[in-house]
Amino acid sequence: MNITEFQVTGMTCGHCEMSIREEVLEVPGVESVDVSHQSGRLIVTRADSVDDAAVLAAVESAGYQGVRSA
Repeated sequence: MNITEFQVTGMTCGHCEMSIREEVLEVPGVESVDVSHQSGRLIVTRADSVDDAAVLAAVESAGYQGVRSA
């Protein structure tokens, strides 16, 4: 398993968090998602086979923009 942090812009409330959580959890190989609109952080626990692009595509599908944190 791999734990990766992303920064997500545009979140303003719990509904935003829920939308992102639902989309990212649909990515095959994603085990868990922790997202906070207050900090703009998204922490994803995923299989090593899941790449950043798949996670970021799910974030965009929810209507937000994200980048992997350094």
